[in-house]
Amino acid sequence: MSIWWSLHLRREAASVPLARRLLLGTMETAGVDPDVSYDLSVALTEACANAVEHGGDGDAGGTGRAYRVTAYLDGETCRIEVADSGPGFPGAGPGLPGAETASAPTAPSDDAEHGRGLRLIEELADHVQFGNRSGRGGAVVSFDKILKWKDGPSLLMV
Repeated sequence: MSIWWSLHLRREAASVPLARRLLLGTMETAGVDPDVSYDLSVALTEACANAVEHGGDGDAGGTGRAYRVTAYLDGETCRIEVADSGPGFPGAGPGLPGAETASAPTAPSDDAEHGRGLRLIEELADHVQFGNRSGRGGAVVSFDKILKWKDGPSLLMV
């Protein structure tokens, strides 16, 4: 089974729960184990919150006021990508397949107010990439998780 969706969202705090609810609904419909769904939804929330806070100041085309969320459930894996049009990650290359990527920025200190969300994503996902969009700029956070399934049948399998 394969499911994918993509959202183009305004960089507003109210957009974050929308992306999270869509992901949770997709996972429920597909029959994904609730613990895995929860981990992915928290990671998605952190990635979206990062895009809302740091994703750009706006430009003539209006792309700086938006970010994109794409989710792929393909076989046993879920891959989520959140891309914005902000300044990107320092020291990271383009976030495209085969391009240079970077690990998350330096770990925050114990009393830091920012940076913990990226570490949380790394803890909740199986594989994480932090990179920058080529051309227009912006950060890309993508992460994968191996799926586990509920014991009961899913809605898509009936």
